[in-house]
Amino acid sequence: MSPTAARPNLTQGSILKALLTLALPIVFGNLLQTGYQLVDAFWVGRLGASAVAAVAVSFPVNFLLIALGSGFSVAGSVLVAQNYGARNLPMVNHIAAQTLMLETGLALLLTAVAHWGSPLILRLIGVGPDIFEQANQFQRILFLGLGFNFGFLMFQALMRGVGEVRIPLYINIGTLALNFLLDPLFIYGWGPVPPFGVAGAAVATLVTQALSVVVGMVVLLRGRSGIQLTFKGFKPDFALMRRAVKLGVPSSIELSARALGLSMMTVLAAAFGTTVLATYGIGSRILALGIIPALGISLACSTLVAQNIGARNLPRAVRTANYAIAISFGGLLVVGLLGYLAAGPLVCFFLKGDEAVSQDAIEFVRIAVFSLCFTGAQQSVSGALRGSGNTLSAMMLTIIGVWVFQFTVAWYLSQHTALGFHGLWWSFVVANVLAATLALLWYLRGDWKGSDLADPLQGRANQAAQLEDKP
Repeated sequence: MSPTAARPNLTQGSILKALLTLALPIVFGNLLQTGYQLVDAFWVGRLGASAVAAVAVSFPVNFLLIALGSGFSVAGSVLVAQNYGARNLPMVNHIAAQTLMLETGLALLLTAVAHWGSPLILRLIGVGPDIFEQANQFQRILFLGLGFNFGFLMFQALMRGVGEVRIPLYINIGTLALNFLLDPLFIYGWGPVPPFGVAGAAVATLVTQALSVVVGMVVLLRGRSGIQLTFKGFKPDFALMRRAVKLGVPSSIELSARALGLSMMTVLAAAFGTTVLATYGIGSRILALGIIPALGISLACSTLVAQNIGARNLPRAVRTANYAIAISFGGLLVVGLLGYLAAGPLVCFFLKGDEAVSQDAIEFVRIAVFSLCFTGAQQSVSGALRGSGNTLSAMMLTIIGVWVFQFTVAWYLSQHTALGFHGLWWSFVVANVLAATLALLWYLRGDWKGSDLADPLQGRANQAAQLEDKP
């Protein structure tokens, strides 16, 4: 029996068990991925508020670039999961190779453009001269790691598609531990290693990301974890690539719209000065940490919905989505309470010695954190839509939530009311509630489950096998 065929069948048995079996390792893995930023923030925070602001400026820009390429990882995960649910194992391997090629090509293009355009990006954001050089150095080094970042994101997506979520978690644990050791080495210097300051955090992240993608490729080539890559499998299959692009482009637009929204929020914050920008950087990171459980449940929901659709079991796919929405809403209520109580210690973890920024950041977190449960529900709806192949609807929900709701409210409250920059904090509450309400109404209409969404590549298993066998 092949390693792929031996994997457990998540389209049968307890839905709750299957959902949690996938979601919990994904949540821990995402926490560890966020750990890169947390570790960077921990060490950079010792350099002062200006250094924190320099890193905060680069975060939404880097997020935007990653979002542009993440659509292909979404497409890879959905196609793999649907065909794995249908037990089309040769096609699973073929999809993995083709989507990796797409992701690598896009990563190289974005790396070249972003590294060259880094100063222009910072000027467009409106970064002040007091932190411009630090932000540019940090950002340019971070951009050099886009290829590694994209590669590991695709590796995680492909593994998730076949229900293997432990190996990416183990890799994240090892590289995060290494990153924690390398950060102070490159930031402050030691022995023959000179101090790089803020840029040192980006150097440490670059090294560990490169290591993680190398390990991931070794896992895929060995073929013992659900997917078997071969070098012959990288022969271009343009029909499959078009299918992946059709699924992936709406997801890229969706994630990019979210990232651009964060960038525009950064622009609004930057207009109030470096202190508010640093406050926004710290508060938004803590909130991003808070929604990680919802993202994990959403990704698990997407995989299980896709596998069940591939297995032609639509009722089970719908029940899986219902479970995910309920668990995510309830779980984020608990996270909101914990975040409210721990706002002070969390802010102090990111910044020492600046009382004004710390107090504003605590206020920001306490205003917004209880609305995260609505984000949880909206994320699960989006996960179900992606798993069904309906990435266009997921894209529309995100665009409306970020641009119609949050940015508009943030701009109005901060610029045209007495709230001032506090209006930025309240926009999170308004947007989260409205976006969740719209997503649930969209979901309850049932349109996403009305058509035959089992992937048409299902019938090409023999073709995939023939492609693998050709010299």
